[in-house]
Amino acid sequence: MSTIPKNNSETVAHTPGRATSIGVWILQVVLAAVIVGGGISKLAGDPVMVDMFADIGAGQWLRYLVGALEVAGGVGLLIPALAGLAGLGLAALLTGAVITDQFVLEQSPWLALALLVVAAVIARARWSRTEAVVSTLLRR
Repeated sequence: MSTIPKNNSETVAHTPGRATSIGVWILQVVLAAVIVGGGISKLAGDPVMVDMFADIGAGQWLRYLVGALEVAGGVGLLIPALAGLAGLGLAALLTGAVITDQFVLEQSPWLALALLVVAAVIARARWSRTEAVVSTLLRR
């Protein structure tokens, strides 16, 4: 009996999927670290963050809300079942950050835009898990 696979494409197709999965996990961990760090600085009352939200003009309650959402989203990125939803939520939050940076604070939106792209890539890569979680919740 031969143990040679009948179709070489099976072994070739498996390798990029694994590499992609590892790459997405790396993106998730890095994004989680950056986002949670920013969230903690907002919640802790870092003077730079207090001044920035004062410049936005919506009140300090927004700093607490954004900080809590960032921490929750960053933690969600590290939970496999929630990673896609967390990426989607962070993409929405970062869209607001890009708009605020550009039009309210009149500063460069490039960092928020780069983080938005990473969050969107994660949300897309984990879409099948997101669909599974949502369908499970809707069945209840």
